[in-house]
Amino acid sequence: MYRQTIIKGAIILTIANVITRIIGFFYRIYMAKTIGAEGMGLYQLITPLYLLVWSVSSSGLSTTMSKLTAQEKARGAIGNVKRLLHYSLAATIIIALTFSLVIYNFSEEIAEVIVKDIRTALSLRIISLCFPFMAAGSVLRGYYLGLQNTSISAISQVLEQSIRMLVIYLLAHTFIPKGLEYACGAAVCGMAAGEIVSFLYVFVYYIFKRKKYTPPIITPKGAISMIGAMAIPLTLNRMAGSLFSTAENLLIPQQLQIYGMTQTEAISLLGRLTGMAMPLITFPSSLLTALATATMPAISESYALHRHDRIKSTLNQSLTITAIIGVFTTGMFMAFPTELGILIYSQRQIGTMLKTLAIMCPFMYIQVTMSAVLNGLGEQLFIFKTGLFSSAINLFAICFIIPFYGIYGFIYPWIMNSIVITFITIYRVSKVLQIKIPLSKQYIKPALAITAACLCGKLGFHHIWNNIEYKYSIIATLAAAFLIYIFLIFQLGCISKEDLKI
Repeated sequence: MYRQTIIKGAIILTIANVITRIIGFFYRIYMAKTIGAEGMGLYQLITPLYLLVWSVSSSGLSTTMSKLTAQEKARGAIGNVKRLLHYSLAATIIIALTFSLVIYNFSEEIAEVIVKDIRTALSLRIISLCFPFMAAGSVLRGYYLGLQNTSISAISQVLEQSIRMLVIYLLAHTFIPKGLEYACGAAVCGMAAGEIVSFLYVFVYYIFKRKKYTPPIITPKGAISMIGAMAIPLTLNRMAGSLFSTAENLLIPQQLQIYGMTQTEAISLLGRLTGMAMPLITFPSSLLTALATATMPAISESYALHRHDRIKSTLNQSLTITAIIGVFTTGMFMAFPTELGILIYSQRQIGTMLKTLAIMCPFMYIQVTMSAVLNGLGEQLFIFKTGLFSSAINLFAICFIIPFYGIYGFIYPWIMNSIVITFITIYRVSKVLQIKIPLSKQYIKPALAITAACLCGKLGFHHIWNNIEYKYSIIATLAAAFLIYIFLIFQLGCISKEDLKI
């Protein structure tokens, strides 16, 4: 039953994540082709501020709600959950509403002084309207994830992305001809509408399907203490990450101008890096994000029951899937970077960036899995410390290396930083659970499989279907490499029969 719950939840969230990522890709492709790299760069200046508000108002409380719901359910104290949920909702709405009022009323000052581009003022006013809905919806989704009712979160994610895509499509022809300021505003309207509709869906479901719990055992003071003990470190971690991310997105164009670029060139390069290349690199992690989201409350429940055998089994299976996806992604982006850039964005320039960033994939994906485990084990303070260290290194590279070496003065330290943090995280999990994590064994066979798959794909691309239209040739190459890789994964025994049991 335990395995069934995790796998079922992971499958539901995976399907939802894949759908939302696909919709998101069409959204970004449409945006990139409509408003260009500079427009995408302008949009990327808004996104970190949006993520900052999310991280402060709801990210920590959402994860806390998920963990505490699973924990209290495992202990048989389900009556405490309602009180914990109501307190979490009150806190998140108050924080988000404060941000809304400040950003709406001081949008021009923020755009001019902080963002350094007055064209973002309109977008700041629009996005501020959705903050309370975003925050409350996030906490409610955390509650349902704690109950391991993953379908609610899955449907709300798909609904959010669908509304976002629909709104930008409807507004594009009206807003975009007015200039980049309004083009960015149209994109932000879609973001805000998606958050509001997503919240309304979860809220209506909660109102009509809420359960009658037994009276809470925990006191109001105890509930606040439980929420604060976990939410504060998590929020600080996410807040620090968002602050540093915001600083990175604001400082990179400025430092690139010191390097010798014009403002337009710098904003365009930022758009290619954070608006085009990174979404492509992180797209496969939707599978792992879904697995991590489903795994975290399950690990929390097992930890509360002192079932370390369950935790070890879940960790081993999660890392196997992580290795298979990470190796595949790295191989494909290193073997076909230019082809992917042309196929998806119709830009060859993305290729070099993709090939370099591909090195990060295995390490980035391991961190997704390990973070879920550490959250389930209550290691929020450790996550906060490592996140702070990682962000500080990135900021150092932006301020002191980019002016001399350009954008790769940020990318190379970023890659090294990711590798170091990954091994620190692995060490911590091994120490807490007192187990060894044999990562090398999990990566050898997938590495052989992706090498063979990419070589076959290259052979087909240059010698078998090279006479058909270029884009169709790329699609055939990628499809062939994927199918060969999956075939070899099973033939080499990378996935055992035990892993496939549901």
